[in-house]
Amino acid sequence: MPVKPVDLRGSKILITGPTGQVARPVVEHYAKIADVHALARFRNAEDLQAMASLGATPVKADLAEPDTVAAIDDDFDYVLNFAVVKTGDFDYDLAANAEGVGYLMNRCRRAKAFLHFSSTAVYQYEGQAPRREDAPLGDNHRAMFPTYSISKIAAESVCRFVARSQAIPTTIARLSVPYGDNGGWMYYHMLMMQQGIPIDIHPDGPNFYNLLHVDDYIDKIPCLLAAATTGVTTTNFGGSEKTSIEQWCAYIAELTGFEPLFNKTTSAFGSLHIDTGRMHELIGPTRVDWRDGIKRQLQALAPEVLRQR
Repeated sequence: MPVKPVDLRGSKILITGPTGQVARPVVEHYAKIADVHALARFRNAEDLQAMASLGATPVKADLAEPDTVAAIDDDFDYVLNFAVVKTGDFDYDLAANAEGVGYLMNRCRRAKAFLHFSSTAVYQYEGQAPRREDAPLGDNHRAMFPTYSISKIAAESVCRFVARSQAIPTTIARLSVPYGDNGGWMYYHMLMMQQGIPIDIHPDGPNFYNLLHVDDYIDKIPCLLAAATTGVTTTNFGGSEKTSIEQWCAYIAELTGFEPLFNKTTSAFGSLHIDTGRMHELIGPTRVDWRDGIKRQLQALAPEVLRQR
């Protein structure tokens, strides 16, 4: 039986990484019903103003700098940690992504629940086998993002240590492929198809993933918070239905008339779909069909490419 979602209305919520594609819609949604604070480095005024325009309180801090984290409020009811840094510099990326989680959790240890968004990039490549939460970990994304998988694994370890030592109810949610009307991997594939640019895919296909629409991850956040425990709850977090790159590119071709060109190479990310058993047990299935989500995305971002029906 899935958990009963927490009621976030009127609560004080800290959201890190708020300017990114994944977290920004979360800020926009929850700022309408709660006291949302958006933490980022805010190196340009436009991002800061954008958060304020969504109804959130901007909080300027760098998770790699403990002094700046120590200056933020310590009375948040809930913390949603979407922050991620991918500079390619191991020292900085490990400090921001892993040590930063520790600084943040220590500062916010009074929170009712801490939700850390990790990634299925923590899993070792194992062909088309669905990855369960206890599957082997590995340096999955090295070819494109040298520090990413290792930083995510390190961040999970720090998160578990602080949660258990400080008794902070915590959930680690390993995101598959989040997307929405503001962007995502398949939108870039459409642009590549439009321009005749080959799309790298692993030769051991089909290359399956679990697309997670923004409507679903916003809907499930209160459930993920409700599932938090001081022993740390770790779960995969993706769409209930697996979908391959080959499938979604074929569907984009149907919608647009652009044909995909595939370049098979072992340097491409391999199939990385998830076992959804634990996720369904904790928070239930997702609702948005991947076809509907992709069509909505193109209608929002590039309506001119859609075939007239």
